[in-house]
Amino acid sequence: MKSPRVSGLRMVLAMVMLTASICGAAAQEKPQENSQAKSQGGAEPVWPTRDWQTSSPEEQGLDSADLAKLVAYGTGRSFDSLLIARHGKIVLDTYYAPYSAEIPHIINSSTKAVIGTLAAMAMKDGLLDSTDHPMLDFFADRSLANVDDRRKAITVQHLLDMTSGIDWREPTDGRPVTFFEMERSRDWTRFVLDRPMSNTPGDIFNYNSGNPQLLSAILTKLTGMSAEDYAKAKLFGPLGITNWKWRKDPQGISTGGNGLALLPRDMAKIGYLYLRNGQWEGKTLVPPAFVERSSRATINMNLKFEPAFRYSNYFWALPNRNVYMAVGYHCQVIMVFPALDIVAVTTTRDFYPFGVVTDYIAGAVKSDTALPPSPEGATLLASAVREVSTEKPGDVGVAPETAAAISGKVYTFPGNGLGLKSLSLTLTGSQPRIDVEFFDRDPTAPSRKVGGPIGLDGRYQKGDTTPAGVSAAKGSWSNDHTFVLNRMILGAGFSEQKYTLSFDDEKLNVRGLDWNGREVSVDGGSWRKS
Repeated sequence: MKSPRVSGLRMVLAMVMLTASICGAAAQEKPQENSQAKSQGGAEPVWPTRDWQTSSPEEQGLDSADLAKLVAYGTGRSFDSLLIARHGKIVLDTYYAPYSAEIPHIINSSTKAVIGTLAAMAMKDGLLDSTDHPMLDFFADRSLANVDDRRKAITVQHLLDMTSGIDWREPTDGRPVTFFEMERSRDWTRFVLDRPMSNTPGDIFNYNSGNPQLLSAILTKLTGMSAEDYAKAKLFGPLGITNWKWRKDPQGISTGGNGLALLPRDMAKIGYLYLRNGQWEGKTLVPPAFVERSSRATINMNLKFEPAFRYSNYFWALPNRNVYMAVGYHCQVIMVFPALDIVAVTTTRDFYPFGVVTDYIAGAVKSDTALPPSPEGATLLASAVREVSTEKPGDVGVAPETAAAISGKVYTFPGNGLGLKSLSLTLTGSQPRIDVEFFDRDPTAPSRKVGGPIGLDGRYQKGDTTPAGVSAAKGSWSNDHTFVLNRMILGAGFSEQKYTLSFDDEKLNVRGLDWNGREVSVDGGSWRKS
């Protein structure tokens, strides 16, 4: 995992230019394959294509009181959502205020698992002959630098396993230097292909978001459409996923390493597809052998924070806990527990210890069949869900005369580490609002404007929908001339931004932390809207 402050700005900025496109139909399969998708205990599986069925935890053999403890744990770990489904039915579906169920959530590097799934589907469809196919065959039309025997040996499977041997600095616990360089390049595919080699393919694991970017480009060559369009036809369509966003690189290639946004319930559908061995409604969507390799990953990730992790097909596995998962920055996670017949999803704004959360989930399982009703446990769980899903009013202070004096003024700023170009507040009347303008990281691109209501009761108010999520803001007066502003982009998976605004006649000083955790102070002047 990367340091949250170090890579935050670039990761947020990476979630732009999200679009959707064409539709298609799923491939037909033999009816007898349905038997491979039996849920635990041999029951016919429940398919959540149109919508998920729901159930009490006890009806599916889980303890509500234990789940209440997990819900409360999520508060201290900045969860946005927590979902658990067992035997094909949702037993817990919680959204932590101010995030809510209808907002797609950027899943960051869990996008990789979707790209891997699409590669497996292309193989099933006969478009990809084998994951042992040499990678360079798909780029024979390009003139490449640094072509040697090691580069020629890279296969699709090496891309899927992060063992390509391409020189790349993107440690799971440090700054993703090469990833940033790729994002700044004009042609991401060429950037990755032209990287030198550091190891023989297959020798060692090295986390590298360039690998899935190459695989996304390969999918475009094989299918004649973007990975997003292929997903809509072959994956999203059959699973009943209709609400998503997916970023593209400068050449229109769907981003392979991140950039996909899904609803938590739809994230769970992808996990459920794997839980059902690649089957969906009697059809094989993903070859069972691909699912098996993902679930029984053997490649050592050499992680200091969790040495037991293994890797394959863009999935992380904890064999000692019998769980495997798609993992995105700040713990956007799809967990699959094959032995427990469980899928779990978390979306968060911070990191958490994987072992703790998996143990919470597994520990709540008391039986493979229904438990007696537990009114006391149900009350505890309902109370925990209500507590986290309801935003509480806070102490906002008395509005001073300054509130009227500064309302409607536009304050502008020179270039600064906060990226702030202009700011305007309306803090009087029945509809208080904020309008903010940010410099784009590309100096030739237009600035980005975001606005909407601002909560003056200690609670967030939702505003404009941005490419990264829904803007939300709240504020309070700490003294007659100082206003504390809090902003969030709901669904982006990053913590709130806090700014201290100090007003002095026609001047405004803004202090806050940049995405590297450094405090920035910038002064601006004002003009009043006509």
